[in-house]
Amino acid sequence: MTKEVFFGLMIPFLGTSLGAACVYILKENVSEKVERMLTGFAAGVMVAASIWSLLIPALEEAANLGRLSFMPAAIGFWLGILFLLAIDHLTPHLHVHETAPEGPHSSLKNQTLMMLAVTIHNIPEGMAVGVVYAAFLYSVTGMSASGALALSLGIAIQNFPEGAIIAMPMYGEGHSKNKSFLYGVLSGAVEPVAAFLTILFSKYIVPLMPYLLSFAAGAMLYVVVEELVPEMSHGEHSHAGVLAFAAGFCIMMILDVALG
Repeated sequence: MTKEVFFGLMIPFLGTSLGAACVYILKENVSEKVERMLTGFAAGVMVAASIWSLLIPALEEAANLGRLSFMPAAIGFWLGILFLLAIDHLTPHLHVHETAPEGPHSSLKNQTLMMLAVTIHNIPEGMAVGVVYAAFLYSVTGMSASGALALSLGIAIQNFPEGAIIAMPMYGEGHSKNKSFLYGVLSGAVEPVAAFLTILFSKYIVPLMPYLLSFAAGAMLYVVVEELVPEMSHGEHSHAGVLAFAAGFCIMMILDVALG
């Protein structure tokens, strides 16, 4: 694995860590409106990344199948959806603004359950970064280093508010800055792990790359619809989350097209 790939895999984790570091800068907790905007922005980035960085390359790689070129993308997409659905049911977690945990019964504290919720939806993001770098390493789908970097940067941008959304509420509830920062950082630690594992195993199944690309897209879109969209719409009616979603979508689209 080259240094270029290593740093590309670590960039999203850096985004989460910088977001968590807000506890050392901001004196007050993030307002609900700002939180909705940050969540909407993250959702927009993930949707655009799923389309331009994952689904379109998956379709292009399977172009030799002619009219059936949609099959690998469709199958991989649904496998990604079902994979996240299974994790959602098997892992205890608590979504932002919710009071009742989901998944198996657990005696874990709410802060830990909330961190687990973020960790769950960081898994497909890590897989997405890993699979595009694997495509670059094994010269699949014409993926360039700049195209892989575009996805990595996009995920890092949307990880910044995620780190803050985990760390700031903990600090607001009386936890120390160091502990709040640590929880925020740990919530994103799964991403580079998922990315490294994806690259490790992808070299054995290069012919299945269209399935892997669309699998990551399906998993990411599951998170958007099941978690981020409800969070950005929480509370009194506001267009802030929608506008932030559009901004995130547009920025990720520009990154992917300009760098790809």
